[in-house]
Amino acid sequence: MKPFARALAAIGCFALLTGATGMDPDNPTCPAEPDWGSSDAMKLTVTQGADYNILLAEGRIDAGLPDRLQAALDADPMIGEVWLRSRGGNARAGNDAGRIIRNLGLVTRIPKGWTCFSACNFVFMGGVERLVDEGGVFMVHMFTHTRDRWIIDDAVIDGSEATTELIASIEQSSALLATEDNDFLIRMGISRKLLTDVMYQQQAVGNEDDPSTRYCLTRDEVLEYNVSNPRR
Repeated sequence: MKPFARALAAIGCFALLTGATGMDPDNPTCPAEPDWGSSDAMKLTVTQGADYNILLAEGRIDAGLPDRLQAALDADPMIGEVWLRSRGGNARAGNDAGRIIRNLGLVTRIPKGWTCFSACNFVFMGGVERLVDEGGVFMVHMFTHTRDRWIIDDAVIDGSEATTELIASIEQSSALLATEDNDFLIRMGISRKLLTDVMYQQQAVGNEDDPSTRYCLTRDEVLEYNVSNPRR
């Protein structure tokens, strides 16, 4: 099934899951106004829970996040869960943050109404137990180094040599990123089909025939790909 057709088929299930009424017409499995927090660098705030403390991680994932996250977790050994709300950001910083969470054996959660997108996916995957609450949104896209179309356009204008160099750079960086993504998913216990069946099926850049560049997993898919692994 083509990604856009698959998106249309899933829209009813996702709307039921989230209780959402306003869906994104270009990305119909996703809410029109996802709550993925601030565009500022991710803020880390500790709040007290019943049995342990909770780290609220909200905002854009920047290169300095892994160091800030490690410092916050070292400063409070009572932290047991990390709650995530983010539009993504630096992919490698997301991977590094996910590894920090895994090394400390913490739980990750996407609470009701919050959205975890792009690089945030990999921070979330670091949890030994991963929970997507009903109404929480795990949103994915095709990871690419060329989401800024002006880079491609400028290379074409500059001529064939510049275009060839750009294509070579894209091929190399895309292969490295795909390898890193596969390795990360395997280490975190996530099904590699999340990449092949979902992430890599999305358009890097939308077009008239298929404007969708994002996909929000249904409750069944979150469990099918082991994105969420609630303890029985």
